[in-house]
Amino acid sequence: MSEKKNKKERLADEIEQEELNILDESEETVEEEATADALTEEQTKILELENKLDEVENRYLRMQADFENVKKRHIADRDASQKYRSQSLAQDLLPALDSFEKALATSSDQEEVKQILKGMEMVYNQILVAFEKEGIEVIPAVGEQFDPNFHQAVMQDSDENAESNEITAELQKGYKLKDRVIRPSMVKVNQ
Repeated sequence: MSEKKNKKERLADEIEQEELNILDESEETVEEEATADALTEEQTKILELENKLDEVENRYLRMQADFENVKKRHIADRDASQKYRSQSLAQDLLPALDSFEKALATSSDQEEVKQILKGMEMVYNQILVAFEKEGIEVIPAVGEQFDPNFHQAVMQDSDENAESNEITAELQKGYKLKDRVIRPSMVKVNQ
C-alpha cells in the first residue's frame, strides 16, 4: 500500500506542479499583455507629443516668415516714402509754376516790365533747378505719341502733317517724380 500511496502522492505532486506551471504561464501572458498595452499607450503619447511639437514648429516658422514679410514691407514703405517725399510740395507748387509760365509768356516794350519779367524768369528757373534736384521733371508732350499713362487728351486735332495719335499741342505741362506721375500733361492729339 505504501507504494500506491507513494504513487498517489507523486501523481498529486505532478498535478499540483502542472497547475502551478499553468498559473505561471497565464500570469506571464497577462504581464505581457499589460506590457504591450503600456507600450502602445506610451507610443501613442509619443506620437501625440511629436505632432504637437511639429505644430508648434510650423507655427513658429510661419510667425518668423510673417515677421520677415512685415519687416520687408516696412523697409519698402520707408524707401517709397523717402523716394517720394517731395511729391506733395511739388503738387502745391505746380499752380504757382503755371502762373510763372503765363506771366513769362507776356511781352512788353516797357523797360520796367522787362526787368520784372527777367526777375520772374530767374525765380522760375531756380524752381525748375530745385525740382530737378528732387527728381521732378517735365513730361515731354508735343511731337510725342499719346500715352495715357503720362498724357490727358482734352482735344482732338486733324493735322495732315502729324501722325495719327501724335500730340500736336500742350495745354498744360505735366510733371513726374522719378517714375510716378504727379500731374499728366493736358494735350491736343491728332486723330
